Amino acid sequence: MIRKSIAAAISSVLLLGACNSQNVAPQSAISKLQSTAQVDLTNPLLSPSSLQYQAPDFSAIKDKHIAPAFELGFAQQLAEVDEITAQKTVTFENTIVALEKSGAQLTRVSAYFSNISATDSTPTRRTLQQKFAPLMAQHYDNIYLNEQLFSRVQHIYQQRDTLKLDAESLRLTEVYYKRFVRAGAKLNADQKSQIRMLNKEHSQLTTQFSQNLLKETQNIAVLVEDRTQLKGLNDKQIDAMSAAAENAGHTGKYLISITNTTRQPILAQLENRALRERIWLASANRARSGETSNTEIVSRLAQNRAERANILGFDSWAEYGLSAQMAQTPEAVFTMFSDMTEQLMENAALETQAIEEKIAQKGGDFTVQPWDWAYYAELVRQDKYALDESTVRPYFEFNRVLKDGVFFTMKALYGIEFKPRPDLPVYHPDVTAYEVFDHDGTSLAIFYADYFARQGKRGGAWMNSFVDQSHLLDQTPVVVNVMNIAKAPKGQPTLLSYGEVTTIFHELGHGIHGMLSDVNYPSLAGTAVSRDFVEFPSTFEEDWAIHPKVIANYAKHYQTNAAIPHELLDKLVKSRSFNQGFDTLEYVAAAVVDMEWHSLKPEDKITDLEAFEQKVLKKHDLYLPHIQPRYKSAYFSHSMGGGYSAGYYAYMWSEILAADAFAYVQSQGGLNRKIGKLYRQNILEVGNSRPLMESYKAFRGQEPTTDALLKRRGLNAN
Repeated sequence: MIRKSIAAAISSVLLLGACNSQNVAPQSAISKLQSTAQVDLTNPLLSPSSLQYQAPDFSAIKDKHIAPAFELGFAQQLAEVDEITAQKTVTFENTIVALEKSGAQLTRVSAYFSNISATDSTPTRRTLQQKFAPLMAQHYDNIYLNEQLFSRVQHIYQQRDTLKLDAESLRLTEVYYKRFVRAGAKLNADQKSQIRMLNKEHSQLTTQFSQNLLKETQNIAVLVEDRTQLKGLNDKQIDAMSAAAENAGHTGKYLISITNTTRQPILAQLENRALRERIWLASANRARSGETSNTEIVSRLAQNRAERANILGFDSWAEYGLSAQMAQTPEAVFTMFSDMTEQLMENAALETQAIEEKIAQKGGDFTVQPWDWAYYAELVRQDKYALDESTVRPYFEFNRVLKDGVFFTMKALYGIEFKPRPDLPVYHPDVTAYEVFDHDGTSLAIFYADYFARQGKRGGAWMNSFVDQSHLLDQTPVVVNVMNIAKAPKGQPTLLSYGEVTTIFHELGHGIHGMLSDVNYPSLAGTAVSRDFVEFPSTFEEDWAIHPKVIANYAKHYQTNAAIPHELLDKLVKSRSFNQGFDTLEYVAAAVVDMEWHSLKPEDKITDLEAFEQKVLKKHDLYLPHIQPRYKSAYFSHSMGGGYSAGYYAYMWSEILAADAFAYVQSQGGLNRKIGKLYRQNILEVGNSRPLMESYKAFRGQEPTTDALLKRRGLNAN
């Protein structure tokens, strides 16, 4: 998942902002702020970092520096916009390029704060989020609704064919024009006023949604008093739960943390059915009531987005959002899912039958419930493939997976190397800094690896940028990958599930998309592509985790150093298609719920989230009570709190590209620099500097088909 900075997220996803010159801070305001900053011991956020590639100096930045940096950033960029509109002539350089160069101060502080508030949240930082989220929305309103500024952008756009612009500059001009139009630049004064109010409310709602979830993550962990209830877990897991409970003030007890999805991985091991039910209900019912309830927020967010879409001339937020994506329309997304529904439900039915047979075989007298699925599915998998997940983990030790698996693959495909940089400051002791070098020794980027779960860290996994690549700004990328792997107690190895292994590959796919970018303009760099393309490079990297040459290099027993036995590896490969009916259905269910939330009309007010979800799933013939959506609405961060509103479908859309591309690479010899170079040049380096399907066809030679996707998920009818 991509998590952009606050500034980038608002400008590239919401884009409902704009500007009147009377709102631009006068030069005297900037001088006053700069003077204040001088008194504040030369705030490190008020100037580019002196560290390599402007990597943030985490050792010097304090919370007190954040507010002044935001305030100066707002003032500076609005003054820069005022300078643009004051120009008598209208040229590409003094308008489009000048806009690209504006806002450096704001970009710097928002990039820093976006990451630190998600990876190390504190009451102070949550207060700052609540303060600056609406101010950021207002700021972009003061840019993208500025009539004078838009008239200049529109002039360049209308004259673009006569200006003899290079291809990337032409692309940038088109991107800016569409940004302004989608933000509401063509609206009348009353409509712009409405958009401004809705944008402010939206930023407040999404901030509160995310903060409620963070509080829930800390509050809904399941406390177990009796160790015997934990039968099925190994001693290392139980010891970690004991330590977590002690740290939380519950000495002698065991604390089970809840991950961000509906399904909880631990359910595959726990034998105690009552405890499994407690854990699943804690997960599924989070943020639905009490002080951290998101019910009203979700309902109002859907209305807010529908209202904005209507003002902008669209029937729904889904129609508005999809018009800027590869999919183009909600109907295209619904068709993609409906085309696989019959086969998907057949697979799910067969899996359900196998699980209920296993329940009966074990003496159970009950119908499978959501909290039963993972446990009995694991037993079925053991029967079918004689594969026990616990026998695989010892071969997936974290450091070896990262260095001998992921980094090894990056070098074999793209010729890049990751070298530790212990001299660079980091924002937490668990974070490791690396410098990335090309095959010829050229330095390419700084990369931060932040893989372990901790209190105050948002759930999930994502990539973020501290500095975007740009030749125009002479910027080299500084990127971070974030995950939430449970770290083993001190002195013990952290052993991963295969799912965690593929997630590391996935997130570094996003990482290299940012780090290998090679474009002029930051607005077109790296991951600044449509939502239904951005997950393609990351998903493409996942399948390398099981590639014979790769897994042979990293899957070695953490104690004996013995390679994973061929028999066990063969079972793992074959088992990848197992449970795909469940896995795909829980994803598709969530994606369809997201799309239907954003297909509502402004007058539609949903008060019962559970009833709405069930109605949607029944409408699309996807409802099975024992297979619930991967995310329910009250904690669906992608849809409600993040940048994937009406966009969660993008993972499947991108997977079509990824599966097709990976199959093509294997037909060209698999893991080798020649095909890696072709992929790097045509997908990773070009970012959004040309139409995305044009980039794909330049690499692949044709548009993708769904054949490889169905095979990848084990859903092909053959």
